[in-house]
Amino acid sequence: MGRRHSFILGARDALPVSLGYLSVSFTLGLAARQAGMSTLQASVMSLITNTSAGQFAGIASFGAQSPLMLTALAQAFVNLRYVLMSLSLTQRFVPGEPLGLKLLAAFDVTDELFALAMKREAPLDPFYYYGMMAATIPCWALGTLLGASLGNLLPQPVIYAVNVALYAMFIAVVAPPARQNGRILKLAALSMGLSGLMRALPVVGGIAPGLRVILIALPLSFLFARRYPLSEETP
Repeated sequence: MGRRHSFILGARDALPVSLGYLSVSFTLGLAARQAGMSTLQASVMSLITNTSAGQFAGIASFGAQSPLMLTALAQAFVNLRYVLMSLSLTQRFVPGEPLGLKLLAAFDVTDELFALAMKREAPLDPFYYYGMMAATIPCWALGTLLGASLGNLLPQPVIYAVNVALYAMFIAVVAPPARQNGRILKLAALSMGLSGLMRALPVVGGIAPGLRVILIALPLSFLFARRYPLSEETP
């Protein structure tokens, strides 16, 4: 399969994600305007950054006029999980791909794109991932632009409702492989259970979502790798 075909296939597969991003980033643009950012600032932010939790944290820091160092630390904790996701993703690329191609993919690792990429049979052509990036980044920026410029025209219940679309789409991405593979189902159930438990406990309930994902992913990944090891021949 040629790289052009891989690119087009990635863009096609990411179309539902793009529509979800368009709705979710709409609320992001509205929050940015309420925090005092201009429409241009909000749009450029979403063009070079694609992380809803991180951007909402950054917008809150901007609105509160927090020191830059505090804002940077908050971003590091909120987005910490993407380090693990980037490492896992690039390990599935075609062997021998240059470091530059891997770094380019790591520029836009999101939960939804990661899930779609991990569903593909390895080895993964990086241009498939670039196709997904090309389809989703403009929609994320466009949604922010629309939210920042037109968000005040919509009633609040409608704004709350559009946030549900992305969560429903993400469940649709994860559910089919979980139904087909009992190990994935166990891992997903354990992850959700531990995440809910950590949020309920008073000691760890207030930690950043990104750090919570790291604290759950590291031990579970180790345990499942030991329990269900893959042979060297497994792609």
